[in-house]
Amino acid sequence: MLNDLVAAIRTKQAILFAGAGVSMTVGLPSWSTLIEHIADELDIDLSDFKGTDLNYLTLAEYYRLKQGSIGPLRSWMDRNWTIPEDTLKKSRVHELICKLDFPILYTTNFDRNLETAYDLHGKDYVKIVNAKDIARVREGVPQIVKYHGDFDDDGSIVIAETDYLERLSFESPLDIKFRSDSLGKTILFIGYSMTDLNIRFLMHRLWKTWGGSGYERDRPQSYVFMLRANPVEQAVLEQWGLQVLMEKECPPEKALEKFLTKLSKAVEKDEDGV
Repeated sequence: MLNDLVAAIRTKQAILFAGAGVSMTVGLPSWSTLIEHIADELDIDLSDFKGTDLNYLTLAEYYRLKQGSIGPLRSWMDRNWTIPEDTLKKSRVHELICKLDFPILYTTNFDRNLETAYDLHGKDYVKIVNAKDIARVREGVPQIVKYHGDFDDDGSIVIAETDYLERLSFESPLDIKFRSDSLGKTILFIGYSMTDLNIRFLMHRLWKTWGGSGYERDRPQSYVFMLRANPVEQAVLEQWGLQVLMEKECPPEKALEKFLTKLSKAVEKDEDGV
């Protein structure tokens, strides 16, 4: 099952798409922590919302309405979502991501943990947050594309409901770049909950683009790594042309590390011709 993915990584024809689950392996707070912080700052009693679906997107939108901007929340997240360098240096998951050497890495994380990991492992990269940064791309240098924004630029951050809805047009400079990058390459999604609407929409749009091209059979295989088996999700994702990968006999907290270790060894083996 991994042969095509291994070959794509080895020939630099694969893109990594990394979500919050990657940084959570080294202690990044969960979205529930963010909800609790917003509720505390705005004096909201979360018990009033039991039995209703209060998600962080809607809550962040309310925060922006009440506070006038997302700036103070961004500052709090920046302080609390930055992992110490010594912890990142010990992270096997981050080490393996650097070692696999994807030419392009997209992430919906706002934090700098991936960039810091690249610095710690002595790897050059270009960070792309907006259209201006696209002009800085250098041949042979990995790109870290901050798909939902970066803590260094408040205006780039996609965190509130309006931000997400506006991105559903799929016409921002980074969306156009993703379409161009992804059409001819294999994509590996890791660290995501497949309930993320924006990511699901992105996967669906990519599937529809290939379907409308008349060359759907020529589409490179793409993959989603999931921590737990979910036959419903698997059926839908496979309909969209994504192969689901799992480490079935492994605790969820160790599954991503085990998968990346196995993938890295397979790529090395191929490169050595063994």
